[in-house]
Amino acid sequence: TSLLREILNNSYQLSSVPLQILFYVNGIYYIFYFLATLAMIVYKSQVFSYPDDFLAPDLALLFIMAILEVLRLYLGSKGNLTEEEAPLGLSLVITVGSVILSVYFLVWQTYVLKADVIINAVLLSTYGLESVLKVIAIAAFVS
Repeated sequence: TSLLREILNNSYQLSSVPLQILFYVNGIYYIFYFLATLAMIVYKSQVFSYPDDFLAPDLALLFIMAILEVLRLYLGSKGNLTEEEAPLGLSLVITVGSVILSVYFLVWQTYVLKADVIINAVLLSTYGLESVLKVIAIAAFVS
């Protein structure tokens, strides 16, 4: 009976299902975001007088953001599923870098189109919601 009691006591799940769903949705959305932003950079370089000195950094930042996104989603998902706060916390830290890069594409890139504003606003919203859910999950894992 003590083994059965221990199994019943340890059978509850701390990982967050909404957070896991959001990781999945964010992964799909980021593929769209990356392709749309890349297409818009190419479009802007053809239609506007895009300074060559700014084209390469904009592209480099987009690819850096993609690498960060893969790491962020992998660590977050792993941390949530294994109920470990360290990978989830690291994912939260990486989210800060992703937010800064998203703000760059929203405000500071060479040309900002209305489509840039829309897709970055959606991305920043998902980052915000995801961050709140990560903090809640980390708090649940620690307690």
